[in-house]
Amino acid sequence: MQDPRPEKVALVEEVREKLNSSNAAILTEYRGLKVAELSLLRRALKDAGGEYKVYKNTLVRFATKDLGIDVESLLEGPTAIAFVDGDAAAVAKALRDFSRTNPSLVVKGGVLGTKVLSAQETASLAELPSREVLLARVAGALAAPLQSFAGLLQALPRNMAYGISALLEKRESESSQQDPTENNE
Repeated sequence: MQDPRPEKVALVEEVREKLNSSNAAILTEYRGLKVAELSLLRRALKDAGGEYKVYKNTLVRFATKDLGIDVESLLEGPTAIAFVDGDAAAVAKALRDFSRTNPSLVVKGGVLGTKVLSAQETASLAELPSREVLLARVAGALAAPLQSFAGLLQALPRNMAYGISALLEKRESESSQQDPTENNE
């Protein structure tokens, strides 16, 4: 048996390295897309924080086997991988949007960490709000109780002042209503 060619070893190492350094990877079938369409897709994915690369399935099998990730079922037909550097939902949305106008692009599934995602799970990633929206929601959820607490803290002295003011008014009205002859006796 002969040793693998250095170029192939380098490509397996490249795939392994990209999978290790990426937040996620989405595997697609691109059969039928023209070079110009692939260029548009690459640009859209780059804007969303992804990088789109075409690899031979055999090389991807070697790389994922070394990482302990079983994507065998996703490696049917020509495969390209969108490596995610950032928000996986944004890249999934870019793929979904592109596939709406280019039905030749098919999302096969993905890898999130070491978990292999089906095509449906990957599609549901595209339905998630963006990272910024999720962070804003978390911030809002954290701020709401603090705002309520601040309102309560402001209400305490205000209510106390109203209570003291009402008490003083009551005493003044009681003292003005008292009979002046009662004090002389």
